Amino acid sequence: MEKSTLFQLIRSLRPKQWIKNTFVFAALIFSQHLFNPLYLIKSFIAFLIFCLLSGSVYLINDIMDVDEDRLHPNKKRRPIASGNLKTTTAIIAAATLATCSLVLSYYLDLIFGVITSVYFISNLAYSKYLKHIVIIDVMVIALGFVLRAVGGAIVIKVEISPWLIICTTLLALFLGFGKRRHELVTMNEEAHNHRPILSEYSPYFLDQMISVLTSSTVVAYALYTMSGEVQAKLHTSHLNLTIPFVLYGIFRYLYLIHQKKSGGNPTSVLFTDKPLLINIVLWMIAVCIMLYFLK
Repeated sequence: MEKSTLFQLIRSLRPKQWIKNTFVFAALIFSQHLFNPLYLIKSFIAFLIFCLLSGSVYLINDIMDVDEDRLHPNKKRRPIASGNLKTTTAIIAAATLATCSLVLSYYLDLIFGVITSVYFISNLAYSKYLKHIVIIDVMVIALGFVLRAVGGAIVIKVEISPWLIICTTLLALFLGFGKRRHELVTMNEEAHNHRPILSEYSPYFLDQMISVLTSSTVVAYALYTMSGEVQAKLHTSHLNLTIPFVLYGIFRYLYLIHQKKSGGNPTSVLFTDKPLLINIVLWMIAVCIMLYFLK
């Protein structure tokens, strides 16, 4: 394989997007097993599996959406859409990555293998059918984040907290509808050509859902940190001190969506907006301090 082809293939796997797979570590951190070497290794392997699997999904999406991507001002530069990566090469790579990652996931843990299989199948269904169903399209994206978080809990054999599922779902929906709004507003008349489902949305409708999810996400996280059951289980009553970081993070993201016309790519926003990045890092540090040192 030529170096240029390998480079284009790696680009198509979208390594920057792999940060989404860090949701796998949520259970490890909040179950207070971050410094357990065995659990840390298993979580990292699960993270790598999701990276390989999501990479194959990105390849499949680019293959299936090549015509639509060529109409998008940014996506038309993707390797497959631009013609820099042959479709046959992408198909072979996607099949190989998907097979290897699924086999490895079942070897790691049977139930974890089921989780990754559901993740893969749901993404295929999304690419073919579900992305054309209003609201369901975003809910399927949110499901992917939930499956990552649940998979992280399964692989280290810890209890799956309902709070983990609730908070992950709400945050993922918030980001998903924010992305839809950005696509709809920035592409104007071309939005429907790029993603037909956008014809079912309007900025007002999306703003209503984003408003509901904003308050729901904040309230859910606040209730989690102040829950007597959670405080007793984690042996700390200080986790509520991390609420201001969550508030700022959500408000900052809303500012970027409405005032800076960002939000089309949450991962890109994370890497390019320094205040948001600093806030997330501080939140993570604060969470670790509250969970592991202030008891």
